[in-house]
This record gives sequence, C-alpha cells and structure tokens, in this order.
Amino acid sequence: MTTAGEWRMSSQCVMLENAKRIEPRLIEIRRAIHMNPELGGMEFKTSRLVAQVLQEFGMKVTENVAGTGIVGLLRGAGDVTGAAGAGEKTVAIRADMDALPIQDKKDVPYRSRIPGVMHACGHDGHVAMVLGAAMLLADLKNQNKLPGNVKFIFQPAEEGPGGAKPMIEAGVLKNPRVDMILGIHIWPEIPAGRVAIKSGAALASTDEIRIRIKGEGGHGAAPHRAVDAIVVAAQVISALQTIVSREVSPMSPVVLTIGTIHGGYRHNVIADEVAMTGTLRTLNPAVRMELPGRIDRLLRGIAGGMRASAEFTHIPGYPPTVNDGRIAELASRSAARVVGDTNVIREIEPSLGGEDFSYFLELVPGVFIMLGAGNPEAGITFPSHHPRFDFDERALAIGAAILAQATFDYLSLPESGGDFLP
Repeated sequence: MTTAGEWRMSSQCVMLENAKRIEPRLIEIRRAIHMNPELGGMEFKTSRLVAQVLQEFGMKVTENVAGTGIVGLLRGAGDVTGAAGAGEKTVAIRADMDALPIQDKKDVPYRSRIPGVMHACGHDGHVAMVLGAAMLLADLKNQNKLPGNVKFIFQPAEEGPGGAKPMIEAGVLKNPRVDMILGIHIWPEIPAGRVAIKSGAALASTDEIRIRIKGEGGHGAAPHRAVDAIVVAAQVISALQTIVSREVSPMSPVVLTIGTIHGGYRHNVIADEVAMTGTLRTLNPAVRMELPGRIDRLLRGIAGGMRASAEFTHIPGYPPTVNDGRIAELASRSAARVVGDTNVIREIEPSLGGEDFSYFLELVPGVFIMLGAGNPEAGITFPSHHPRFDFDERALAIGAAILAQATFDYLSLPESGGDFLP
C-alpha cells in the first residue's frame, strides 16, 4: 500500500490528472447552476444538487444549515502516516452558492434562464470546484490514503446579508473541530492556469455609512433666511476625503465613497435635509475601528459651523480577509505541485473588495485563494458583477486539484515536532 508520505512526493501531476478526469462532470455541474441561479437565502435547487453529489461520494451530509447551507463530512482513513494523532485533524473547504440580481447578457448556451438573476461572481464555479475537491479526496479515502477529516461547507448569501456568520453560529467549525480552512474565488483579472495566494490582508472590510444633514428650508431667492442642507452636504463630501488623505497613513489603504445622495424638492426651494450613503473600506482592523469616530467628528464640526446638524450611522460589514502566513505558504507550495511554481503568484496587491469568508479566518487559520480564470483570446475579460461576466472553465479542474492538494498536504503534516511546512 502506498503511504500518505509517498503519495505526497509523487502527487505533483497526479492530483491535476485526476481532476482532469472529472472535468466534464465539473463543467456540467457549473453550467446547471449557472442556468438556474438563485439569490442569497434562496439557494434551494443549488443546495439539493450539492447534497446529492456529496451523498453520491459517501459523505455524511447535513442540510438546512443556517437556512440553505450544506455541510458534508468526509471522515479520514485514520493514522496512515505514522504520526501520532494525524487522523484527528480536520480541514474545511468553503464555497459560496448565491447569485446576483443582474441580467445575464452573455451569448452562450448556458446563459441564465432566470430573468434578472445571474452568477456574475463565479460562485457557480466555486461550488463545482469544491465538489470536485470532494470527489478527489473521497477517492483518496477509498484508497485508505486520507490521513484526516474534511468538511465541505456550502454557504448561502455571501453577496448579502452574509451566510458565513450564521453558519459559524450553527456550529460548522465544530464536531469535529476545524483546524484549517480553505476558500477560493474565481479571479478573471488573472489568466487561467495561474493562481495568486497572498499572505496577510487580501481583502478589505466592507462597512456602510449613512449621513443625514439637517438644515432649515426656505425660498431659493432668500438663502440668507435658510440653512441650505445641500451646500452643507457638498462641504461634507469634499471634507470626508481629507480623512483618507490627511488622517490615515498612506501605508494603510482606505476607501471612503459616497454612493447615494438625496435631498431637495424643486429648483427654487432650499432643501432642509440631505441623506447620503456610502461605503468605508480598509485592510487594517485598527484603522477600521478609528474611522467612524473621525468621520463623526468632522461631520459635526462642518455642520455646526454652517448652522446645520448632522446624524451619522456606521453599519459594520464584513471584516478584512486576512490570510494566515503559514497556511498561505503551504497552499502556495501545494498549488505549485499542481500548476508549477512559476504560475503561483505570491506577491499581489490586495483587493478593496470584501468577503464574508473573513469570519472563518477570524476563528481558524486558513487562506483565501485567488484562482486565475481569464482568457482574453476567448473574450473572457469582463470583471465580476458585470452582466457579461464569464470565466474559462479550465479553471475548474485546476481549482479542485489545488484545494484537494492543499488539504492533503496539511493533513499529512506531523501533529508535533519539525517544521510546520512540508
């Protein structure tokens, strides 16, 4: 019998080779989900499909977790490495399942069949890849070569209001306790065949801000008898950017964007109120804690100086997605076994986009992988959330192989003693 250690040494091409064998199945799954997209919290058909596939490969499946969530558990083959306690470790792999309220404008046979709803962020691919990893790891289990447990977490509502936190509260990281977690995301800006795995902060927090300026209405011909909320709002919008440029270190990226502004009645009436909403994003948890107070101070100062008043509401969103440095290095080495070291990008700028996978990373060491899936020659160049978004389906087998390889490599590590990394 081949030992787990021997398998690891010989698996540089084997995992991808095995993934290529199931590639037609992964494409079939992805396209079925793509044609039948479901919004957050309504992933009923997707959940049923996921549960059926997991059960087909011998998983213990728990359905209706935090709504439409699914958890599959693959028990390991026990201690096949000779390291004490190796069979007790558990890795989790997470996929998000929800679509977006966007009209699919691609001209492809698998275009969305649901008006106004499409998978414009690759979640259909994430589901297919994690199911592919489940197939590959179940095969290892059947060969008595899987030295630990694997949980497959299929999460609803990543696009909002967020399904990760409710699933955590439902206990998906327990029984058995998860020691390491992997997430993956289609990245159309990176060519298919390459992968980016960044140590540290990879994605930003996604807080919402709401501002209400209150003045005194009046006739447009007599501004001196009123307090123009629109003029105050204009000063506020300009001044807010000085928080980013003058109160935060240039080494700590911050985005403060006002996305909506509403106020006024007609052309000759001075507005008494203006309401604004915006997004506040940063990679630095400490800066994130400081920003609301600074915004509130600036708002009150400007409004008060112009005889108006201001109300400020800060609504916390997802925290920053911060990868564990050691797990990022392990996953990079695992990915190199699949695609070659030259195709693994370790230094990449973080994104100011956000992900609720961050909640998992606050509790368990892990890594969020950016999987290349762009193909300019095939016209696959549109970014996430675009009505013509698509990705190169060759990424499915690659992503499944990387997830399975990283899981296997982690489970094969000795429980104690020696270096953390293989």
